[in-house]
Amino acid sequence: MRISVVNHTAIPDGEVQRVIRALNRQIAEDFEPAWSMGAELRLEGRGMKPTPNNPGEMRGDAVIYLWDDPAPAGVLGFHDKNGQGLPFGIVFTTTVAETGRPWSHTLSHEALELLADPEGNLLVRGPHPHPKRKGRFVFYWYEMCDAVQDEFYEIDGVVVSNFVLPLYFTSGDERRGRNDFLGLRHGRMKLHSFGVNPGGYVGFYDPKTGKDHTYMAEGDARAAELMQIKKAWGRARRTARRGAGNRR
Repeated sequence: MRISVVNHTAIPDGEVQRVIRALNRQIAEDFEPAWSMGAELRLEGRGMKPTPNNPGEMRGDAVIYLWDDPAPAGVLGFHDKNGQGLPFGIVFTTTVAETGRPWSHTLSHEALELLADPEGNLLVRGPHPHPKRKGRFVFYWYEMCDAVQDEFYEIDGVVVSNFVLPLYFTSGDERRGRNDFLGLRHGRMKLHSFGVNPGGYVGFYDPKTGKDHTYMAEGDARAAELMQIKKAWGRARRTARRGAGNRR
């Protein structure tokens, strides 16, 4: 899979290239060996204006825009006219700064999730995340980074996102296995199947309500803060195309 990156920000292309090289290493050396899914990011031309019949910057199987305007409408319109229906993600660099992480962290997050679920329409059956709703099953979004979205590591000095591993989407706890790449402990606990680490959340479809919901650990102020910041780009994010509903 080839993912085009289109830079519509003031960030120099040389800096974007440095980040892309690190992300390509992350995909090839960390993500693909675990998931058997590979991709290559490539920086393309930004284009002077949307031209429906000449989408010159769209040479890949998907596209991620780097954009410094937090208003999503213009970006979505640009994609509708210039993207010809390609799967896409958007990284609003000015809004990302509010999370306290560099934009490379969010670009890594979006790239891995775009790679794993290009159309944003895959679901995995699992137990309801709320402790008071044990015994009920829901359908989780096939997201690679949301549950560990506040965790990161570095490749060649570039900050990249932690991600879950295949055992995360299994019904058992797999206590002797690893459910995420970094395997960080929070207290005595590591990430369990369909769980969330501090700062993370999960999205799921609940057949009983007929709606999409998000869940984070009770009292997790950091996760709540990140969710509020993400509302600034709301429907432009890939996960919001699922029609995410209320947190429950």
